[in-house]
Amino acid sequence: MNYKSTLIYLIISTLYLLTLKLVWIILSVLQGLELTNITLETNLILGLSLSLLSILFGNKINLLTKNLGLSLIFTYIFYVINNVAPLWFYFGIFLIYFLFLNNIRNYDLKYLNQPHVIEKVTFKYITLFGIVFFSLVILFPFYIMLVTSFKTQASLLMNPLDFSLDFTKNFKEFFKSYIVVFKTYNFSRYILTSTIVSVGTVAITLLFAIPAAYAVARLNFFGKTFLSTSILIIYMFPAIVLVIPLYTIFSQLGLRNSISGLLIVYTATTLPVAIYMLQGYFKSIPKEIEDAALIDGHNWFGIILKIIIPLSLPAIASVALYVFMIAWNEFLFSLMFLDNPKTFTLSRAINYLSGDAETPRQFLMAGSVIVTLPILLIFIYFEKYLVGGLTSGSIKG
Repeated sequence: MNYKSTLIYLIISTLYLLTLKLVWIILSVLQGLELTNITLETNLILGLSLSLLSILFGNKINLLTKNLGLSLIFTYIFYVINNVAPLWFYFGIFLIYFLFLNNIRNYDLKYLNQPHVIEKVTFKYITLFGIVFFSLVILFPFYIMLVTSFKTQASLLMNPLDFSLDFTKNFKEFFKSYIVVFKTYNFSRYILTSTIVSVGTVAITLLFAIPAAYAVARLNFFGKTFLSTSILIIYMFPAIVLVIPLYTIFSQLGLRNSISGLLIVYTATTLPVAIYMLQGYFKSIPKEIEDAALIDGHNWFGIILKIIIPLSLPAIASVALYVFMIAWNEFLFSLMFLDNPKTFTLSRAINYLSGDAETPRQFLMAGSVIVTLPILLIFIYFEKYLVGGLTSGSIKG
């Protein structure tokens, strides 16, 4: 038995489990619980015992039975020691134990005796620590924003640091901020405007980016090398530098306070990166397929429509998602070019709310959730296409 590897594993896994429980305890305290009886020493002993029993049992019993049994037993022990919280708190502790055991299901005494196992365990848990830490840093502000959107003005004034939710309210009282935001501040109009601008930007960008990226990837023309290497030069200039001359030009052309004006600006800012992302993917497509299509009588546009686009759907989807997120979240140009509330996008509408000194904070947070939630759900669903499209063109062949 390799005692050194086992000891290091027990220490690292115990600290990881302790981190998960501390995150849950912090979130529970924010909900108004007073967990003064929970001690660090007790949790360290429980975590160390759970990790040790898990590797001792190994694969001797059914995995599901082992995980459920140990999770229930240690949750009950935690309940007996710290009988100070409602049932939902201990249910969260049970889930943490169960997910933790499922994460270490492959670790047993046999595995810990393998060579270089210390490095594998260390790198794995460093990665997990990083994921938990940065997830907390990123998600905690969103959590505060979400909780605040369900508060009333009176509760915010009485205790601004109370981040608990009162589920005893009826539906209208609980979602009052969102109802007011849609009825009073007409957020449905802003959602429609942002959707039109974002989808329109995606469509126009792809319409120009696909043939342009194909030309850079496949065709030979004067200035091709310079174009392919300097295509992202626009991003060397801060957007604020471009705002003033664009504001002057758009004012003279009558494009301010219009969706068409935003579409022009957003397309100009997203087109270079779209071309850059697509050309790498197009280069990875075997050229022999296009040569065969030319022999069959297809022209270049036919090749793009019938061969390049179908084969490049993952890359096109990732570019579309990337462009959509940029257009949906963009604020600077919408702030400068939109003065009429009837033409506001969502990000501009949030600034419009915050500019009103009498706007309650819960309405501002409700509007922020409305802006954030759709793009968050879209990103979670299409994240695999974004990652695949960004990396697929990195290796040619």
